[in-house]
Amino acid sequence: MDQFEGRCWLDWWANTSTLLGSAEVAVVITASDAGWNGHGRLVSDSDEDRDGFAFLCELDPVFTLRFEDGSTVAVTVHPTDDHRRFDLTEYSGPTHRPVEHHIELAHPKPVYDEPSEPPLGSLRQP
Repeated sequence: MDQFEGRCWLDWWANTSTLLGSAEVAVVITASDAGWNGHGRLVSDSDEDRDGFAFLCELDPVFTLRFEDGSTVAVTVHPTDDHRRFDLTEYSGPTHRPVEHHIELAHPKPVYDEPSEPPLGSLRQP
């Protein structure tokens, strides 16, 4: 059975010229009757990197898996609950597809400035 084990990068492209995010990953890819099976983990242990990866997975789980030699393959990432480990499948859908994401903004609480002059009742008369 053929197998690849090594470091790669999962790149998330917003369009053909804008790389929105990239995560260094350790992957194991094995040949199977149906093509290949893959799984891996984030190399970084930082919560910031995990949160960024989780955000991109939720936005759209299709990434470009980039190998050290520069070769690439489109993959769908299936993360675990903690978004540190994942399974990979080959993506076979359209090259270009719309991604729609909305961020709900909470209404900020009003901020009141301190009055620049003291209240009238606190003024002293000479």
